[in-house]
Amino acid sequence: MADLEALLGDFADECADLERLVAPLADWTLPTPAPGWSIAHQIGHLTWTDEIATISASDAEEFAKQVAAAAPRVLTFVDEAAEQAATMPPAELLERWRAGRKTLIEALRAVPAGTKLPWFGPPMSPASMITARLMETWAHGQDVADALGVTREPTARLRSVAHLGVRTRNFAYSVQGKAAPAEEVGVELTAPDGTIWTWGPRHAAQRVIGPALDFCLLVTQRRHPEDLAVRAVGADAQEWLTIAQAFAGPSGEGRAAGQFA
Repeated sequence: MADLEALLGDFADECADLERLVAPLADWTLPTPAPGWSIAHQIGHLTWTDEIATISASDAEEFAKQVAAAAPRVLTFVDEAAEQAATMPPAELLERWRAGRKTLIEALRAVPAGTKLPWFGPPMSPASMITARLMETWAHGQDVADALGVTREPTARLRSVAHLGVRTRNFAYSVQGKAAPAEEVGVELTAPDGTIWTWGPRHAAQRVIGPALDFCLLVTQRRHPEDLAVRAVGADAQEWLTIAQAFAGPSGEGRAAGQFA
């Protein structure tokens, strides 16, 4: 069973690392690799999503109203929320983000054990919800780091990002309108400290091997597969790496090969 308190702590630490990048900046209009999104859009998106997750954890009726309101704008409401938040002065948006993530942690900590929380996709446990928030914070933090030309130090928190990347294999196929192959894929990743993280059968015919950082960059589509040291063994594993995504919603354009050379 996932350790909710540990995940909440990791989420708080990931947010704090990203805050150290953006808090000193006077200008948040610097463009990031996500087309049309500035640093303010990135932080605005995280802020809004944390707030919506808090509503899911604390007020199911209000969350249902939010889902109904978003339904006519299913392809645009996420970008609209980021756009609106990006108009705020940086200091105000920073404070809103700080307050929102603190409230989210408190709300998830208060959810009764065994409760599933409503979401725009399948319902999630509090542990799954905070893992998704951790993944998104790390991924959008990568966009900010790339905009600033900063190389971030990978941490053990990548394990949660990688875990979500593995667990969303079937979902990635469904986004493409395909059924996932029945055969399991074994995943073996080298952690930042040199230890090995594994998922699935240890001696599977279909395998994915490589650095945990590169796998996380791949499943969040922050780097092109050709620029990463992630290796697939078997046709099914190779196909998965071309469509992998750990995030909900339609797949975007990703990043171009050699974009960050």
